[in-house]
Amino acid sequence: MGSFSIWHWIIVLLIVLLLFGAGKLPKVMGDLAKGVKSFKAGLQDDSDDATPGANAKTIPNQPANTAEAAAKKDEAVRS
Repeated sequence: MGSFSIWHWIIVLLIVLLLFGAGKLPKVMGDLAKGVKSFKAGLQDDSDDATPGANAKTIPNQPANTAEAAAKKDEAVRS
């Protein structure tokens, strides 16, 4: 009762063929394959973006290191 026999799988296959038809089944499987490929590509893109410094952007006319800018401001105020 816990496992499926070959007859269970044959019945499931026949029901799937009746629902989708033999012509639509390759299209459905192709769409599924495209979805899996795009999912894998998305995971690979996310891992590429996770590298340190990959998304580092500097704003023009702004100091790159804020700690250095804060030290310069403190020095200018003390003078």
